[in-house]
Amino acid sequence: MAHVDPIVIIDYGAGNLRSVQKAFEHLGHEAVFASDPAAIAGAPALVFPGQGASPPAMAALNANGLADAVREAVQQGKPFFGVCLGLQLLMDWSEEGDTECLGILPGITKRLPPGLKVPHMGWNSVHLSGSHPVFEGVPQESHFYFVHSYYADPQDEESLLGSTSYGVEFCSVAVRDNVIATQFHPEKSGPLGLKLYDNFVRRFVYEETAPTR
Repeated sequence: MAHVDPIVIIDYGAGNLRSVQKAFEHLGHEAVFASDPAAIAGAPALVFPGQGASPPAMAALNANGLADAVREAVQQGKPFFGVCLGLQLLMDWSEEGDTECLGILPGITKRLPPGLKVPHMGWNSVHLSGSHPVFEGVPQESHFYFVHSYYADPQDEESLLGSTSYGVEFCSVAVRDNVIATQFHPEKSGPLGLKLYDNFVRRFVYEETAPTR
């Protein structure tokens, strides 16, 4: 396996970053936090996790120059894994606080329908509409751990790889080119969740940076 620089976990003041780092370390992959645009630009791959609300998260990203750095990194084709709020913020706009988001994936982040217990918290199945290297070896309808009150609604149906039902059928996995993002938390989802992170590194980081022969 080729040596690469550590994966960068984008630190924009959101919660749950340390548990994501520990998951990568458990798998033997080095991951560090970064909160400045230069580190984002120099990273071999980016992980964009988070728990919290869209308005303060976007305010932090914009204030620190991270929003533009993230957009540029995605545009350059850097491997990118978003988690929970890190999926919702990829949309154009969020109903949560009427917030303009990153606009990386066209769509809207919506609140779960009235009458449901929110946040949606616990294990739920994910139905995959296609294949993807990150889900290699992960069975159809596998269960993962969710904690959220909002969900991403991508405009482009081709970017919707996984869906989950909780009062509404919502996007639980979105993909486009170098971007993959999940509404659930792989780091809280046991061995199958860890497998997603491991697949991400092995298929998109080590293979892409391995020397050609």
